[in-house]
Amino acid sequence: MLRLEDGTEMRGIGFGGCAPVSGEVVFNTGMSGYVEALTDPSYRGQILVLTYPLVGNYGVPAPRAAASLGAPYESDHIQVQALVVQNLVDHPSHHASRRSLAEWLAAENVPGVTGIDTRTLTRRLREHGTMRGWLHPAGMSPEQAGRDAAAVDMHEELFRLVAPRVAVRHEGGERTILLVDIGAKDHIVRSLLARGVSVLRAPWHADLARLADGCDGVLIGNGPGDPKDLMPLVAQVRGLLARELLPIFGVCLGNQILALAAGADTYKLPYGHRGVNQPVQDQVTRHCYITSQNHGYAVADASLPPGWESWFINVNDGTNEGIRSRHGPHFSVQFHPEASPGPQDTAFLFDDFLRVVSAHARPQPARAAAR
Repeated sequence: MLRLEDGTEMRGIGFGGCAPVSGEVVFNTGMSGYVEALTDPSYRGQILVLTYPLVGNYGVPAPRAAASLGAPYESDHIQVQALVVQNLVDHPSHHASRRSLAEWLAAENVPGVTGIDTRTLTRRLREHGTMRGWLHPAGMSPEQAGRDAAAVDMHEELFRLVAPRVAVRHEGGERTILLVDIGAKDHIVRSLLARGVSVLRAPWHADLARLADGCDGVLIGNGPGDPKDLMPLVAQVRGLLARELLPIFGVCLGNQILALAAGADTYKLPYGHRGVNQPVQDQVTRHCYITSQNHGYAVADASLPPGWESWFINVNDGTNEGIRSRHGPHFSVQFHPEASPGPQDTAFLFDDFLRVVSAHARPQPARAAAR
């Protein structure tokens, strides 16, 4: 049974794990990509509702090898608290499928429920805003479910759960990008490596000033939750902004962190933007792009300080989708340029960032010695 904090109860058929759980109930409008969504650290602590009515039809590929960055996985395990679908496919058909969606969730003890009218559920979330929910066996009382449900609290500890314990270097080229990991998707690393740069992937609570000394640029990655729970990171990024020639690029949560560091404000959206069909518009070129998004907070445009400007807006609701500095090589976007919804509408942003990095890069040690 799925129960919302407003008293709504919806019954279905369980699959996967069977332990009761609780979390923020959110919906994703993508027609595919459930493997990527389930392993996206931005969904940590949440109960995910997939609005597309047929889920699991292409199965799940072979498990990601330890310490690898193999697609389509975005991390090494399922991140959501639970999964809610309308129709679960038990017999998938795809050449790369190695197990069903239900078998995958069972292997990682993540509960799921099928037979839920996800259209009705999504309309309720759109009307009333994101709510907390509980998924538990039908015979369990609400009181017992509340006591027994596994939950992930949305505070600083959440961000420590999704970040790596130590910095890890991925060799890919002469230049090095410092990836500030607050739950960053693996495809951000894959996108940078494919463009011929090395990546130093570091937890958000590391000494970023020291690590940045050996890097040519900084990318602040995505992650879950409220950016204002990360004020220690905001303070570190503010220090990096003081290095006026250090290129900084933010993605998703990184957009909000950069905005807070610059002096702007953020706020919680009624039900967030989660899906692969979110239209955004570049405020300079007026070009529109189809983007992949997964966030529940946004930057308040009116709060941007002098020297900063809105870069992209969401065509659906006019909310901020990116900012940039008028004076330094600092910019960010609220959507995911590493995703491919359009199919590759905004991947050029990585190329733009690396061009800025090259333009501001210091001489390489070997070359300097040769002179």
